[in-house]
Amino acid sequence: MSTTAARHAQPRAWLRAVMWLVEEAGLHPRAGEATLRIARDLAGRMDYTAGTVLYDLDGTAARCALSRATVKRHVGYLRELGALAWVRHGSRRNLRLPGRPYAGTATIYASTIPYVYDRAHGNRIAGQGFGARVVGVSVQPVRTSVADSSGCRVREPQSLAARPRKPVVEVDGTIKDTPRRRARPQIPPRPGNSTPRGPLQVAADIRIAAQVRPHVPWTQSEGLRRLAYALRPLIDQGLDAHDIAAELTSWWINWRPVRPAAYITAQLRDRTADTPREDLSADAHSHIAGPTGNPAWQEWLRQRATAMEFPEPQRTDDDRRHARLYGWDRWAEIAEHYATDPDDALDLYGTRLCGYAVKRASGGWARR
Repeated sequence: MSTTAARHAQPRAWLRAVMWLVEEAGLHPRAGEATLRIARDLAGRMDYTAGTVLYDLDGTAARCALSRATVKRHVGYLRELGALAWVRHGSRRNLRLPGRPYAGTATIYASTIPYVYDRAHGNRIAGQGFGARVVGVSVQPVRTSVADSSGCRVREPQSLAARPRKPVVEVDGTIKDTPRRRARPQIPPRPGNSTPRGPLQVAADIRIAAQVRPHVPWTQSEGLRRLAYALRPLIDQGLDAHDIAAELTSWWINWRPVRPAAYITAQLRDRTADTPREDLSADAHSHIAGPTGNPAWQEWLRQRATAMEFPEPQRTDDDRRHARLYGWDRWAEIAEHYATDPDDALDLYGTRLCGYAVKRASGGWARR
């Protein structure tokens, strides 16, 4: 890391650079498919932020179905390409870990991208060595292949000069300067269960999906982004994570769909399409009616939306100071408040006053 001229990179960008170095550029005559197989295994185990990975020679050989000698050889090719740098050299020194008779020092690599890749792609670099980073892209010719720089063909950049405007001859014989307008591409319509969302709303949807997934076992094999996209109709109804988990659990699924997000999307679409055509009463079919079809549930959602539209005034420090100063004689009320909502009681009265009120209410003060 201290001597390499290549810059540090995260796993995704590093894997793209390795594929370019091996397949497109062909900078190493012996690197090939086995090198890419080992690179994919390393990228899958890399730390996403630091880009470091344990060598794990035996495990890599088993996962890639290669021999130990082949793995050593192709990891050496990656180092020669400038795609790997040593963070720590492994050794045979026994670390004497408890419960293990022998444990040697592990080798750790860091993902790096050589300068030849940045130069070929027009990346502007700030800094030198391992700590360098990309700060922009420069407009310059990009080589299609750097395996033979003397005979490679260069792709010229687009001209920035304005095109000459030609007059258009009309039918009546006059000349009119009317440049053509470029046709705009037609944007395909968005899916039916998708509404325009900004980055903050998408992040909020992913947080809700992360809270829902542990409570619904058959959704745990799905990625958070796909799951969040499938749950958008329920999120748009104002349901929180617990409500959505209750809705999915009420479907009584005792098997695991291969693609849970696609299954949720299909179920919600079918339920929406079947609602106007079916004449089912909630009393006769209570075992199939979900929480969203319950009138009491809809009334609760309406009241909750009204409460969110007209929220109660926030508590101030003056409110807390007044409650803690004059609340010692109302210990029964404070104890009841603590039993109903302990977090709110602690916020208003403080730990000392709540403890005093609970002790008086439980009779502990008299016994003392």
